[in-house]
Amino acid sequence: MKILKILDNAKLILVDLEVNLGNKKRHAPTLCASIDGKIIPLSTAHDGRPVLMNLENALEQ
Repeated sequence: MKILKILDNAKLILVDLEVNLGNKKRHAPTLCASIDGKIIPLSTAHDGRPVLMNLENALEQ
């Protein structure tokens, strides 16, 4: 592995993220990155598995 770029405009934050699982709603504290006003989950809210930081997964604030 090698570092290609340091994102100095990103912040790590914890959010209470709500997800739909079938007909149920669940929420949990979720580690996210905040970049340019968008929130990108870094783990899944329902079981905490890590996910790749991807702007396609971004949520608007």
